[in-house]
Amino acid sequence: MKLTLTEFLSLDGVCQGPGSPDEDTSDGFSRGGWFVPYMDDGFVRQASDWLGEADALLLGRRTYDAFARDWPQITDPNDPFTWRMNNLPKYVASHTLTVGSWNPTTILSGDVAAQVAELKRQPGRQLQIHGSARLAQSLLAAGLIDEIRLAIAPVVVGQGRRLFATDGPSMGLRQTKNETTPGGLTVQVYELAGSAPFATYTGISDIPDIHGTVDN
Repeated sequence: MKLTLTEFLSLDGVCQGPGSPDEDTSDGFSRGGWFVPYMDDGFVRQASDWLGEADALLLGRRTYDAFARDWPQITDPNDPFTWRMNNLPKYVASHTLTVGSWNPTTILSGDVAAQVAELKRQPGRQLQIHGSARLAQSLLAAGLIDEIRLAIAPVVVGQGRRLFATDGPSMGLRQTKNETTPGGLTVQVYELAGSAPFATYTGISDIPDIHGTVDN
């Protein structure tokens, strides 16, 4: 299976508590709900299409706890996510949980990276991470994530957990999608492409044009 990461970010890289003020108040975070004002039908369709590609979900414990609390309570028959979120197999990376309350759930403990690598070798379409920034950071460092899907809101939150750690690994990315929704969200999709390249700028002749030749 392909391992994908879907993350909601602010312009300053915050991923904590996008959905409501009380979604995740850990470490004193008090500015949750920053993503909601920018959601629109275009983004809902995109997110639904992404979820439609999933054969299983992979979540960190905090995200799992929040999802297990909230998704079973959503009963709107027109909600495009509810049935899939509640019925897809869930894998949870946790050293404290021993059993999941949101079935079907499997707990991953011990060497999580090795277990995720084994899951990726199973037949299927996509194993999807949603949120779960700490888990995502560890799997990015392990080179296990194949695709990153970012929905970036036009807001600076000013505090909170970031997706990309300040002391994390360098990563090269290849962009495969870049769109803006009517509500102002920027949807960007990247494939992982090894370590980040570095170079020195010596003049305008260093910069290739769109056809791949150097513009003199």
